Amino acid sequence: MKQIADWALNVATLRGATYADARLVDDRSRALATKNGKVGNASDSESLGIGVRVIANGAWGFAASDNLSRQAIEETAARAVAVAKASAQVKQQDVRLAPEKPVTAEWTTPHEIDPFTISVEQNLDLLFKIDQELTSVPGVTLAETNLNFRREEQWFVSSEGSNIHQTKYSTGTGYAAYAFAGNDIQKRSYPASYGGQWQNKGYELIDELNLLENARRIGEEAVALHKAEQCPEGVFTIILDSSQLGLQIHESIGHPIELDRVLGMEANFAGTSFLTLDKLRKLSYGSELVTVVADARQEHGPGLGTFAFDEEGVPAQCTPIITNGLFTGYLSSRETAHTIGANRSGGTLRAESWNRLPIIRMTNISILPGKTPLSLEQLIAGTDHAIFMQTNRSWSIDDKRYNFQFGTEIGWEVKSGKRTRMLKNCSYSGITTDFWNSMDAICSRDEWTLWGTPNCGKGQPQQVMGTGHGAAPARFSNIKVGSAYKGK
Repeated sequence: MKQIADWALNVATLRGATYADARLVDDRSRALATKNGKVGNASDSESLGIGVRVIANGAWGFAASDNLSRQAIEETAARAVAVAKASAQVKQQDVRLAPEKPVTAEWTTPHEIDPFTISVEQNLDLLFKIDQELTSVPGVTLAETNLNFRREEQWFVSSEGSNIHQTKYSTGTGYAAYAFAGNDIQKRSYPASYGGQWQNKGYELIDELNLLENARRIGEEAVALHKAEQCPEGVFTIILDSSQLGLQIHESIGHPIELDRVLGMEANFAGTSFLTLDKLRKLSYGSELVTVVADARQEHGPGLGTFAFDEEGVPAQCTPIITNGLFTGYLSSRETAHTIGANRSGGTLRAESWNRLPIIRMTNISILPGKTPLSLEQLIAGTDHAIFMQTNRSWSIDDKRYNFQFGTEIGWEVKSGKRTRMLKNCSYSGITTDFWNSMDAICSRDEWTLWGTPNCGKGQPQQVMGTGHGAAPARFSNIKVGSAYKGK
């Protein structure tokens, strides 16, 4: 593979590139789904190709090919240089890369069981058993399950001397029960919504999630929601479970800290950002309990944003984003680091595939758990009156990532420290900085989970990537509740 990459780098240099890198990617995916006892989807796909990125005349050029013959590789590299030279005619300034030492390395996602060693028949057998548990609950109208595996093997070689081979495994699974009654549809998902839980692990994740053991409860809750009372409307204290807080982090912290959005280099799918450069190390983003990091290192956990090196050969790092409430960092690349006075990239450049140009993406954007031991039940016991909300149902946020509204699948009223009546159609809304400044409690490490979001879209053409979000249940005061599903 290095020889193939070298063909590209040699031609790029001869054609006038001052920098070049090549990424060869062998990507295999399996996706299975069932719907009411029948196979809803079954695919097993593989792609292999090369992406060549260059700087010539101070501008970027990129080209890709799935033909790995020497002639095709050299033509691809020449095309990348031609694109760069054409782009240079309209550039505003020369590309400026932060320095990075070249690296030779091998890395593979730690895993116990290669998921592709488990047969499709075994996969479907598990999904059908879950489906059967869900549909055995009277009142469940629709059951959906899914199972997803990916192995991404990548070789990165640069003109600066880097030679990195990484193999990343990921596993994702989840299910949902729907109950239809008249004009009303209620839904419960497990372990979370939007496909469930995803991590950079092998098949062992499936066993860890206790999928079958929770299926009947999920079905029963979907049916029970029809008889639950409507979530009250007003200003309340709320408690969010860790998966909902993970999505809140994704939308109101993860996207606005992407430095390309801040600089106006990217606005597709999620807009720009309210976090202008003048706010760095000055903005009170949250209360003193709010400490958020962007951490791609293995020691942070098996998140979908975990790796050894990003797509320009920068080692995984931990970047402080919010430190005891103070806004302290962005997601940066070698090209953008200088705009925030950094002498090194934050290591966040990633690409969906070999045929996409790497762009700044979230790694694992996580809120750190509380330092004082505090379980969810203890948090509830210490709360006089609140709405406890679980599992995202809907989300909406403006193109600056400032005003938001979220809905959850289920809620519970908390009174005098006890979880009481079930509530349906729960929602809350607010302004990003006001919301995070209202956090007055967060559970400790035992309640912290690193959730996976596999479907984050960005860029044009669109790139769908996986990100990780670690969170523990947390409490927020004086939050507007109940307006999203008013009258339902």
